[in-house]
Amino acid sequence: MKQTHRDFLTELQTFIPEERLITDALRTLAYGTDASFYRLIPQIVVRAESESEIASVVKLANKMLVPITFRAAGTSLSGQAITDSVLIQLGDGWKGYQINKDATEISLQPGVIGGQANSYLAPFNKKIGPDPASINAAMIGGIAANNASGMCCGTAQNSYRTLKSMKLILADGTLVDTGNPDSVTQFKQSHKMLLDSLDALGQQTRANDTLRERILHKYRLKNTTGYALNSLVDYTDPIDILQHLMIGSEGTLGFMSEITYQTVDEHPNKASALIFFDNVRTTCDAVAILKKTPVSAVELMDRAGLRSVEDKPSLPDFIRELPEHAAALLVETRAADPATLAMQVEAIKASISHLETIQPCEFTTDPEEYAKYWAIRKGLFPAVGAVRLTGTTVIIEDVAFPVEQLADAVHDLHQLFDKWHYNEALIFGHALEGNLHFVFTQAFDTQEEIDRYDGLMVDVANMVVGTYDGSLKAEHGTGRNMAPFVELEWGKEAYALMWELKELLDPQHILNPGVVLNKNSHVHLENFKILPAADPLVDKCIECGFCEPTCPSRALTLTPRQRIVIWREIARLESISNGPNADPERLAELRKEYQYQGTDTCAACGLCSTTCPVGINTGDLTRSIRNKNNEKRTKMAQWLADHYGTLAKASRVTFAAADVTHGLLGTKAMTAITGTARKLSGGLIQQWTPSMPTGAPKIKPKPLDASSTAPKVVYLPSCASRTMGPARGDEDQTSLADKTEALLRKAGYQVIYPPNLDNLCCGMPFQSKGMFTAADSKSAEIEKILLEITENGTLPVYSDTSPCSLLLKDKLDPRIKLYDTVDFIDEFLMDRLLFTAGTEPVALHITCSATRMGQAPKLKRIMSACSTQVVIPDQITCCGFAGDKGFSTPELNASALRTLKDAVQSCDAGYSTSRTCEIGLSHHSGIDYKSIIYLVDRCTQPKLSQVASTEENSRIQTQKV
Repeated sequence: MKQTHRDFLTELQTFIPEERLITDALRTLAYGTDASFYRLIPQIVVRAESESEIASVVKLANKMLVPITFRAAGTSLSGQAITDSVLIQLGDGWKGYQINKDATEISLQPGVIGGQANSYLAPFNKKIGPDPASINAAMIGGIAANNASGMCCGTAQNSYRTLKSMKLILADGTLVDTGNPDSVTQFKQSHKMLLDSLDALGQQTRANDTLRERILHKYRLKNTTGYALNSLVDYTDPIDILQHLMIGSEGTLGFMSEITYQTVDEHPNKASALIFFDNVRTTCDAVAILKKTPVSAVELMDRAGLRSVEDKPSLPDFIRELPEHAAALLVETRAADPATLAMQVEAIKASISHLETIQPCEFTTDPEEYAKYWAIRKGLFPAVGAVRLTGTTVIIEDVAFPVEQLADAVHDLHQLFDKWHYNEALIFGHALEGNLHFVFTQAFDTQEEIDRYDGLMVDVANMVVGTYDGSLKAEHGTGRNMAPFVELEWGKEAYALMWELKELLDPQHILNPGVVLNKNSHVHLENFKILPAADPLVDKCIECGFCEPTCPSRALTLTPRQRIVIWREIARLESISNGPNADPERLAELRKEYQYQGTDTCAACGLCSTTCPVGINTGDLTRSIRNKNNEKRTKMAQWLADHYGTLAKASRVTFAAADVTHGLLGTKAMTAITGTARKLSGGLIQQWTPSMPTGAPKIKPKPLDASSTAPKVVYLPSCASRTMGPARGDEDQTSLADKTEALLRKAGYQVIYPPNLDNLCCGMPFQSKGMFTAADSKSAEIEKILLEITENGTLPVYSDTSPCSLLLKDKLDPRIKLYDTVDFIDEFLMDRLLFTAGTEPVALHITCSATRMGQAPKLKRIMSACSTQVVIPDQITCCGFAGDKGFSTPELNASALRTLKDAVQSCDAGYSTSRTCEIGLSHHSGIDYKSIIYLVDRCTQPKLSQVASTEENSRIQTQKV
């Protein structure tokens, strides 16, 4: 670390806690990564939690002339969120929001994810204007700082156009709230010279006819190249000019600590059509026509793009037979009511009826059907990533042209791809705005490859600007890779004005220097990110960061993206360990630190795969590493697998003994004693909490009634259900197995248990630790028994724990019809039971396994039948208990559930589908969590017509009389 940064760190330590000042080699590399193809490693990472902290850091940076860069989610694509100086990350303290009475405005802190903001507005049929493809990962700070737009946003609903007010911190550390008259008045007094200068620049710009017309022309298109010079033309109040200059400034002019947006309508009625044309020109002609109709989005896909996804199972076969120059438009229209929607659809179809299409133009209002269409469009970028060669990266560029020249522009881009041999490149984009994205793969490991990339970018820049006077960056932000071309696009006069604004607002050049404006004409060819082969399980990762919001360890250690970044660096260092550039000290440090940061604190829940564009499950990498680390324990693991019944019995005894001890000592003494024991053992003794289960009673199957015609179900209780009873103090002390059996019988089923039950296990305890052989032996054992007892799959199997169900669905013979709790209730019990919804608020935790099995809609449906008030905390994904991690690494569980208590404070009880998850959920929420079986049982009565047993039916009828 440079001496300047050491001194800066010393000063930071006077007002930022040590644990939020990060300087180690592993985390500075991990946290310094964004979605771009550039790499800079910060000297210091600061996790800031408040405006006052940000202001103090900025003041210190201004005083000591230390460059700082602000980071939200790091999904930016152009290198604008990286630094080799000081990186300021947003901690948990930046997720606040407030909606006004009629939901026409929403105030958001920069750490709120865009998709979460829309979920807050959804009950009002409103949303924020910007809708980038990364909206479920990108945070408001980045969305505004890049003026990101998206598929439906256009230029009318981006951050610039929908901004109401903001709180911002300037380069001197001053905070101003443009929505607060008192703050504005005070700011006008303290910063009169600054505002006067902005006012003068605005007047000069508006008086300069040539420059004013240039600015107006440039913003007819989507444009995020350079600074928002339109603010000098669109507004006369210097406060308005100032706040609109911040939009798209990429953290180079100030820090936006809160943004108030004017919301836009989110019409509930939608219809989409995928329309195919035999050539690009006709496709673009259709775009120009559709722009005048009531469409909300028109997405263009060229033939290369369609070819990249044509083998997807959801696509019709005819796409494979499309002609070489074919293209498609994905069209969507939205309306407040079905009748208006139908009229709009007819108007759209009529407008292009004279154009020849390959297939008839048909709109669908079926959400599942049009979701497939949009999945095609959203799959284009990852489709390239999935087939790229290991070691190459995926680059997505972002340009805009006048719509009337779109066909020619597409043709010219294809010509450039041919010239520079980018044979895999494809084009798609927001056609209504003339906004095209082109995607290609690129290596940076040789000078020849770097020169090829430079040649393409120079040619693209000259074509976009020289031929079409278009935008070099329509919505992805200028960043490092387009900074050298800003003057080319805007001209000398406008470019000089941008530098004048930078000098005015950041005279010391401490705010993200080199981004947006850079006098180094080769900055786009420096500091390339290298993506070496690390493991086939993760080599397709494009480091986009879409996985991060789902990860339970994201606030504790590393996210999936960051785990892959570090594992790649370890692999790179290993590959050069015998060469002249070897760095054994760094390699040893990363290996050592990764054990805890990467392996021990990974829940391996697989939620990352649900949001990863290329479907990577980083948990697979973690299990693979654990497998290598546990090679010496293979025989012990197999012994435990072979004697699992003994292990299960011992577990029951241990839980029972702990409960007895708890009863004798009391909660306070038990917590103190076990906490001390854990510390003295170095964490070997597992964590005890008051939510620990008691020992479950041994299951005693009842004999079947041979004369009954009731349907049969094979009930497979998990080992957790068989060994863990309710916690001491739970109102209902019935074990899950007994409660489940009672509910199944209430619904008219005969319940069959597999033989040798105590010895059965799905293999999850071994699988999660990388002990694959032992895990496979247990799942094979279950498979054999289930095939026999279900008569080769004739009878359904009920599995009561979602992680076990997920694993078994992947492992078992497909003849076995295995249903998880959620699936079985939804498919069979909802029609066999009478539900009476309660009115008390209840909390629902959707486990990672349930999410991966696509059960969220079913779970919500079941819960809604049981309660009129269901609370689903919006920032909780995987709980982080991860089987036994809640015992062995309790800080993971605590971090994952750090916001749970506040979110469920109105609830008296919570429900889930995994017994181990419920331990941590109960402990960290302050309310009791249990299986949804308990709630369903409480809220239901049998339907008389579906009670199969004649004797039971007669008894119920007698009771009613």
